[in-house]
Amino acid sequence: MSESHSHTTRALAPRRHDEILKRIAVEGSVSITELAGFFAVSRETIRRDLKLLADQGRLDLVHGGARRFETSEPVMSERSKENAPGKAAIGRAAADLVDDGMVVFLDSGTTTLALAHALGARQNLTICTASLAIALHMCHLPNVRVHMFGGEIDPGEEAAVGIDALEAISRFRVDVAFLGGGALSPDGEVTDFTRAGAEQRSRMVAAAHKAYFVLDKTKFGKLTPLRIPRFELAAGIIVDARPPASIVEALAKRGPQLIVAHGM
Repeated sequence: MSESHSHTTRALAPRRHDEILKRIAVEGSVSITELAGFFAVSRETIRRDLKLLADQGRLDLVHGGARRFETSEPVMSERSKENAPGKAAIGRAAADLVDDGMVVFLDSGTTTLALAHALGARQNLTICTASLAIALHMCHLPNVRVHMFGGEIDPGEEAAVGIDALEAISRFRVDVAFLGGGALSPDGEVTDFTRAGAEQRSRMVAAAHKAYFVLDKTKFGKLTPLRIPRFELAAGIIVDARPPASIVEALAKRGPQLIVAHGM
């Protein structure tokens, strides 16, 4: 490559970076092949561009391209519109793990809310939750006692968060806990968006007799900022579809059983 061509390539790089970020913002992901063709540069040039942007925390690298970096979770009202049949299937599968008379922790989230609706036939349950929607639904059911974890209300999550919610975990003997999460990463880890969420889920995994994560297929392969410590101590991860083989293999090495719910 001549010196003048090298200078031209470097000068054009910021323009490519801006266009790549615009495409990811609109489309959610980009491929190396498509970008190389669009910019009329080599695939290796695009790989270097994507690596630089990933190092800056502006996108996530995936096989064959890149995608938008997920730094925050959509609010409950938006998430409730996504994959309702899959979440309902997870809810039914999780409800089969609950026996009459159990003390059950239900994490906040749309999938655990689907589980709450699937528990209607159970008797003499004690429900612990930080979720306003779950508490409101369960308190109207016969033969169910509801304990609401306190704390500041997160309006996006519609649930209590913070120190008070964390301290409440130690006061309860929980038979089974059902937990949400931000993503099931390509490395087979359950990850989260916030430190408070990751810490609360970590503590509940350790405190409950058994704990299960409930994650629908929209969360497969995403990358969120925070690991959930001790997530591997959970008994299982309940999903509505089988994740890609690479994730299944990675998860198998970590311990939790993969449970695939079946729709009706």
